[in-house]
Amino acid sequence: GGRETVVVEVGGKRLEVSLPASLGFATTPATGNGAAGGGRTKRKKTKSAGGAATGDALASPMQGTIVKTAVEEGQRVEEGDLIVVLEAMKMEQPLNAHRAGVVQGLEAAVGGSVSAGAVICQIKDEQLASV
Repeated sequence: GGRETVVVEVGGKRLEVSLPASLGFATTPATGNGAAGGGRTKRKKTKSAGGAATGDALASPMQGTIVKTAVEEGQRVEEGDLIVVLEAMKMEQPLNAHRAGVVQGLEAAVGGSVSAGAVICQIKDEQLASV
């Protein structure tokens, strides 16, 4: 076995990882990537919301402690705005708004613990937030 180099993004940083080709990360010849093309695979551009976002809810991607809240209940935010900073395993993880809207149901308090999947807040459309 040969090796395959894969580019991954972790915490906003691009890293090249060399893996055994036997793991099945082969690239398709049609894209021009593969052993002859340097072994790099194309990667999709992803939005970094920072948290697990489903619909209106912004949920914590991991268990941790809230170390900063950057918004208040009822505040208007734009997509990508900082909502809270979560500390887990001595690392800080910013959780950003996944959509524009009005913050509702903000349960995060500095020093409070959250579990993985816990809803930090809802981000509602302005028209729906006033109802």
